[in-house]
Amino acid sequence: MFAVIKTGGKQYRVVADDLLQVDKVAGEPGDVVTFGEVLVVGGDTPLLGVPTVAGASVAAEVVRQARGPKVIAFKKRRRKNSRRKRGHRQDFTLVRITEILTEGRTPSRTAKPAEPAPETPAAE
Repeated sequence: MFAVIKTGGKQYRVVADDLLQVDKVAGEPGDVVTFGEVLVVGGDTPLLGVPTVAGASVAAEVVRQARGPKVIAFKKRRRKNSRRKRGHRQDFTLVRITEILTEGRTPSRTAKPAEPAPETPAAE
């Protein structure tokens, strides 16, 4: 089963256990977030929304909050040594899709516990 969701002004086709990078969503790593704007639910009997599918949602777990690579906006004009350099880093959230819900159901799974970092032996 797949779904098409809309978040941050963009549309994404998602399946359970997908990793997805979306515009920043409120939540800490390990939190469960739901995306309510589901445009299409596909499978054996596809459901098309007008504009959204009633009672459908997608549950996801926040993996991490991060920032993208720096994008440089450089303006140069030929005369008078006129230059402007400006950088920008966009915030994003990495989420793992846990399940696709229909008919108004609530998420049955909670977030999985975070995996502990591998222990490194202390230097003596």
